[in-house]
Amino acid sequence: MLDDKNSFNHDNRNLSDVFKELQAIRNNPQAQQEYAKQMQKAQKHKPKTKVKPTKVKNNSNVFASNFRTKDRTSKQKSNDLKLSHILTGCGILVVSMALFFPKDLAFTESYASTDTSQEVEAYELNRHRLNMQTIISENAGMDRVKEQATEERDVEFETTYTDNATLPKGEEVVTQEGVLGKDQVTVVKTYENGNFVEETILARTTLVQPTPKLISRGTSEFLAKHSVHIGDTMYLVSDDKLKSEANDTSNDVAEVKASIDVKLLELPSEEWAKVSFDGIEGYIKTSNLTSATTTPNIVEKNRIQRILLNVNIGMELNKTSGLTLNDYKKIFTNIPNDKNKIFENNYQVFYNMEKKYNINGIFLASIAIHESAWGTSNIANDKNNLFGYGSYDESPYESSMDFSSYEEGIETVAKSLVKYYLNPAGTKIYDGETAEGWYYNGPTVEGVNTRYASDSSWHEKVYSYMEMLYNRLNS
Repeated sequence: MLDDKNSFNHDNRNLSDVFKELQAIRNNPQAQQEYAKQMQKAQKHKPKTKVKPTKVKNNSNVFASNFRTKDRTSKQKSNDLKLSHILTGCGILVVSMALFFPKDLAFTESYASTDTSQEVEAYELNRHRLNMQTIISENAGMDRVKEQATEERDVEFETTYTDNATLPKGEEVVTQEGVLGKDQVTVVKTYENGNFVEETILARTTLVQPTPKLISRGTSEFLAKHSVHIGDTMYLVSDDKLKSEANDTSNDVAEVKASIDVKLLELPSEEWAKVSFDGIEGYIKTSNLTSATTTPNIVEKNRIQRILLNVNIGMELNKTSGLTLNDYKKIFTNIPNDKNKIFENNYQVFYNMEKKYNINGIFLASIAIHESAWGTSNIANDKNNLFGYGSYDESPYESSMDFSSYEEGIETVAKSLVKYYLNPAGTKIYDGETAEGWYYNGPTVEGVNTRYASDSSWHEKVYSYMEMLYNRLNS
């Protein structure tokens, strides 16, 4: 609190005292309010004598109304102020301005309000005053340059997506690559201390329009499920018929067996697919199609079905069957009629003959089964001759040839069929030889029947064994 008696007694105070007192007032909001009240009180009781305001060299008003000198004597009034009073008044003025006119002018306004606690607090927080000298120094050395330029710039292309029902869902294919365009741009660039700051575009001219990038996005859940595309191979789950149109009431085009492969041509809907079966085109329901990804063992089943698809009485026998050694083993193992296990024990011999002499091994085995009654005939057991080779109708047993093993008899008959029955004369066959073709009437079982056996239905009986052996692949 200020001392009322000494509050405005400036005669006995030096400048240092004034600074300390004003500093104390500044740091004490309550003292500031008290000081303001005393200033108002002093203003009311000031002498009525008029004194002109003192002027200083910088022509600034010193607010002489708040700091008047006392009358020296009742008789003599002088307008001259003592030097000490002038210095004291100037000091009070400077400190008062620093106190009551800070950089944040909002404080001056809030200070006079009735509720000053929040405003003063806000003022006290603003302790970091601007240092004008620092600001001037920092900006005095700044090199700010602007330049105008005309240049070509790339223009980004757009990317457009199109739904495609003939692609697996989630797959994307780029149908057109995007190409950047070109613009000619007139621009003003701003640099500060050599660093680019900003630019202003004044004009823009299109030189080359950008080419958009086109992406086809798949939507087919059927293709995605089976991991296939149009043109890929698919397989039938069960026997079915190709339709002329994509509906159940249209005409049948072809019958297709289970596991047979077809080529996927079109996908008119998620329910129907257009396929090609050995060159025959038609429609089939997608629910009856599968893929190697969805059904891994379908490829092996298809191989077998493709072999069986070519089994018929008119099939060519002067070529291999397409069967593997494991296929032969499967065919000839555990056949109930093979009581002596002759064919089971010699399945590899029939396979080797096929590979060595280019003859259908199943056909060769079927002749042996028919002629030897599954290896139970006397000629088969006594002479290792499963074919009755060399025998005549008048004396079949006596005239038939003896072999040291079943393998020798099988190979002898295989070579004879290839050289004389299954190939026309001049055909290159085994070991650099050529076929004689003496009994050639076509490379079919019926053609062999013409000169090989006197029984006209021989070919039908042999073929029935062939069918039986082939069908064991599906067992």
